[in-house]
Amino acid sequence: MPAGHPQPQAHEPNGDAGAGSGSASHSNHRSSPSAPHPLPAEVVPAFPPPESEDDETWVWTQIKAEARRDADAEPALASFLYATVLSHPSLPRSLSFHLANKLCSSTLLSTLLYDLFLASLTAHPSLRAAVVADLLAARARDPACVGFSHCLLNFKGFLAIQAHRVAHVLWAQNRRPLALALQSRVADVFAVDIHPAAVVGKAILLDHATGVVIGETAVVGDNVSILHHVTLGGTGKMVGDRHPKIGDGVLIGAGATILGNVMIGAGAKIGAGSVVLIDVPARSTAVGNPARLIGRRKGEGEKDEAMPGESMDHTSFIRQWSDYTI
Repeated sequence: MPAGHPQPQAHEPNGDAGAGSGSASHSNHRSSPSAPHPLPAEVVPAFPPPESEDDETWVWTQIKAEARRDADAEPALASFLYATVLSHPSLPRSLSFHLANKLCSSTLLSTLLYDLFLASLTAHPSLRAAVVADLLAARARDPACVGFSHCLLNFKGFLAIQAHRVAHVLWAQNRRPLALALQSRVADVFAVDIHPAAVVGKAILLDHATGVVIGETAVVGDNVSILHHVTLGGTGKMVGDRHPKIGDGVLIGAGATILGNVMIGAGAKIGAGSVVLIDVPARSTAVGNPARLIGRRKGEGEKDEAMPGESMDHTSFIRQWSDYTI
């Protein structure tokens, strides 16, 4: 935790940091403390077991198990992991604490932000469900995501989306100055700029996330994956409904720009660096500047294909270019 940032002590357990020191002593007996052993599959399986009826409880259990393993393997992180994960009784409290310490400033105190985030997550079960869906999405789609705790603690795209969800609640409650202040802090800290009025679904992956801009009237569906430097913007000074609408399961490649009140249909794919100014039909691919649609082969089916936003398949459309050579 950054030095000088006040802790919300009222919400912390009364135990001391002995867990951190105990972890350090255990690590002295390890032959390679810098290379933690993977947890057994029965402790951290790759996906929730079918009998699990509570994904939040299951994911939180995995996060704590991973944090204990990492604290034991890396004593330098033991205090951080104890303060951010292991000392908290639930995922909402851990996330609220972590976001508060990431986004606080000398005039926007971490204790205030902690209470704000926790109140929103407590009052809105849909926000907690979206947190879990986003964690599962990152773990499933990003091969660089080595665990749920890694995403919770280190993925700024994940953290930016969770902060936006709270800002969106504040916007809907007409607490707009605070919502805009939170948007500004997220942009400063994470380099992700999402207007608090924008509507964002669940199971969202902002991969790398740097430079993502989502405008005020934009709508992003469920199971969408967006890479870095993507803009969902307007086309001028007009007011009203002026930003893109992104359907479920869409994949938007790095550096893509989508401008205006256009519809990107469910399961569409936007190639990296593309500039899209018109609607893109469902299950279509748009590439280039200006973007053009790449059609399917005659008779090619789609019902068995995975949604691009979940499969993260950026290049399968190349097989449809009969003249594509290097």
